[in-house]
Amino acid sequence: MEPLDRDLEEGLLELPSEPMMLNMGPSHPAMHGTVRIVLELSGEQILKADVQIGYLHRGFEKMCERGTWSQVFPYVDRCNYVSPMLNNVGYALAVEKMLGVTVPERCQYYRVVLGELARICDHMICSGAMCMELGAFTPFLYYARARENIWDIFEEETGARVTHSFGRVGGMANPPSKYFKDMVRAAVPRVLALVAEGEKMLLKNRIFLDRLEGVGVMKKEDALALGWTGIVLRACGVPYDVRKAHPYMVYDRMDFDVPVGTTGDNYDRFMCRQEEIRQAARIIEQALAQMPDDGPINVEDARIVMPPKNEVYTTIEATIQHFKIVMEGIKVPAGECYSYTEAGNGELGFYLVSDGSGTPFRVRIRPPCFATTQGLEQLIKGAMIPDVVPTFGSLNMIGGECDH
Repeated sequence: MEPLDRDLEEGLLELPSEPMMLNMGPSHPAMHGTVRIVLELSGEQILKADVQIGYLHRGFEKMCERGTWSQVFPYVDRCNYVSPMLNNVGYALAVEKMLGVTVPERCQYYRVVLGELARICDHMICSGAMCMELGAFTPFLYYARARENIWDIFEEETGARVTHSFGRVGGMANPPSKYFKDMVRAAVPRVLALVAEGEKMLLKNRIFLDRLEGVGVMKKEDALALGWTGIVLRACGVPYDVRKAHPYMVYDRMDFDVPVGTTGDNYDRFMCRQEEIRQAARIIEQALAQMPDDGPINVEDARIVMPPKNEVYTTIEATIQHFKIVMEGIKVPAGECYSYTEAGNGELGFYLVSDGSGTPFRVRIRPPCFATTQGLEQLIKGAMIPDVVPTFGSLNMIGGECDH
């Protein structure tokens, strides 16, 4: 044995080591959905990260091309199961653009209100889940409780709490219920109060702030190069919001702000979502005030819209109309179009091609999460393993949107 008082060179005290490979996912508590990250580590520091999507692969686009135009709605529902109503509206607008029709004003307001309620749900669950993964379980319960308030409205209006399939080409499945406005006006203040309660538990918590501030930073130039949109882009300081930049439906009549961040870190992404919840509530309030109490909800075109069910059972004309739309599909003029809206995670685009038949010839989706997820490697490279959890959580990756 060496004597204890012997002087050794410092290099002799270092243990030889090599980078270690670590698999996170595809099934891991820190992974949202089935995503795999292969990490190369030096101690706890991440040297390389290989983000691999594709474990959730249903062939979304090809499934859409096998049915009629109307049968696509359940599929787009599941692209983002946290805010499916926004996907319903986005797809309906794309097909209506090809048909050259505009839904009645009452329907546009109805879509705006339902869509903004879905946006609030999306942001609350993202923020709540990220907090929970950092050990703050109680705020998640507050946000989940707030979501229940909104889901009660969706259930009343659509008959389903999660995936609604409520959108229709040329309108909606049903007009607003008798108490729609009252329900929304009663629920939104309760939701905002619960969101504020959740913030009280988080924004003065030193541990929570240390896990977010200065972690997962993305420069605005890099975000634009990656094709980021939505909250993750706005957190970098780029005020791009489709509702403002390219207004659709009645968003040009709404007075609302676009929250932006300054550093593009996890904290900015969290705070942008929180503020956007409040802006969505402002839009809902204005839309409810401007929304007509009566009037048509669907376009008056028998080639596009289903007849009332009681007429299908009692008249031959409605029976034939129903049969042709269900069996043959809506005849969309031959051509192509790209239509885009502001979904929960950013720009949601649909590129559609029609050959004039009742079935889409080509459906190509531009989901916001696909572009967002490809920037994850850049965010976590050089960071520590625990930084993966809040950083990945703040991106709000939805597996269904990465189905490519």
